[in-house]
Amino acid sequence: MAISSGLLALKRSIVRLADFRVNAVILTAVNDLLKTTPEQAAITVSQLNRKAKMLLEQGLARLWVEGEISNLARPASGHMYFSLKDDGAQVRAAFFRQRQRGPTIQLKDGDKVLAYGRVSIYEARGDYQLIVEQIEPAGEGALKREYDKLRLKLAAEGLFDEDRKQPLPKLPQRIGVITSPSGAAVRDILTVLRRRFPSVPVTIYPAAVQGDAAPGELIAALADAIRRDDCDVLIMGRGGGSIEDLWAFNNEQLARAIAACPIPLVSAVGHEVDFTIADFVADVRAPTPTAAAALVVPDRAEWISLVNRLAKRVARLGRRTLEDRAQTLDYMLRRMAAGIRRQIASNQQDVALQRNALIQQSPAVRVERSIGRLRNIQQRLTTAGRRSISDLKHRLQLAMRSLHSISPLATLERGYAVVLDADSGKALTDVSSVKAGSEIRARLHSGELLATVKEVSAGDD
Repeated sequence: MAISSGLLALKRSIVRLADFRVNAVILTAVNDLLKTTPEQAAITVSQLNRKAKMLLEQGLARLWVEGEISNLARPASGHMYFSLKDDGAQVRAAFFRQRQRGPTIQLKDGDKVLAYGRVSIYEARGDYQLIVEQIEPAGEGALKREYDKLRLKLAAEGLFDEDRKQPLPKLPQRIGVITSPSGAAVRDILTVLRRRFPSVPVTIYPAAVQGDAAPGELIAALADAIRRDDCDVLIMGRGGGSIEDLWAFNNEQLARAIAACPIPLVSAVGHEVDFTIADFVADVRAPTPTAAAALVVPDRAEWISLVNRLAKRVARLGRRTLEDRAQTLDYMLRRMAAGIRRQIASNQQDVALQRNALIQQSPAVRVERSIGRLRNIQQRLTTAGRRSISDLKHRLQLAMRSLHSISPLATLERGYAVVLDADSGKALTDVSSVKAGSEIRARLHSGELLATVKEVSAGDD
């Protein structure tokens, strides 16, 4: 009976957890325990509480519980024990020291809070309780849930990825500051910029940084900076405040505008412990506006010192390089001089060879050789000509003798005469071609006779 009474009490306690999204499996398991018959083996109270604790912890996920703190106790151990209640119910809660962070130590009775944790059972007393892991004021809790929802959404879209973030310029030509022109943040930024690198000009793009109108004004100021395109780095931010004060920088439209900005942008919102959605999507997050100013420009003294060190290093490298180059130049000059001398000697040899070749090919030499050859040819021609003339003369004499032997003149020497027509000079061989009275010429061996034909008579053959 004691066990059944304990189970019924546990069931009523679990039913009161309906607002905590109790898993139906737990109630089913408890109902099964209530149906245990007397014949079944009994379990101890410790075993019962242990089973119930296991069922609660396995069946319920971690969850947020909203309620009012009452019966707050702070023992010397540093743990906090209290009840969370609303108008209809209450539940015990334990907030152990190792889980406590920041402002939660200021909790007091009557505070409305959001507590995040897991449901369990304190086995020694059989009381179920909420083991708190995180606690925050109830008003801020709603904003925190909205903040977490947007953060997870944008992170899933890749807007926080490091590979899409732009590097800041080493030394910007102009800096743009998007903030309230009357706030402390702009004064801190300008002070640091003037101290670190006063020669870099700054353009202020005014916008509200708190209230319902702030996101729209911040977006418009950012669009103006992008349109003007005269800055190569931007700072957007404000000073510290509550989560409600900083809420403008958790706006989704502003976050998307920052992510799409083509100019590198530094987010500087609140204090070091404050994180906004703008911090995650910006190219660089600065913990404070002052830190943002220090990020975008180098320290002038450090820069000058660095330039001086670099100048000295360059000078040393220059001197070393000049010495190395001078040594190399001397070595190359020596090699070049030796090479030139060798080349000159080689060229002189070539010139001598070419000169001899040219002399051999000289027109005077060639003419002299030609004259010699011509003289030789002339001698050969003279000899050949004389031999040919002698041969021709001998042959001519032989021909003359032969011709003379058959020449009419030779016949004339023997007393014969050649009769010619006086007019035509043709030799007359037949009397039929001559008439009486015609004039004829008679060619004798020596001289001619002119005669007139008195009579023509035909003779026998």
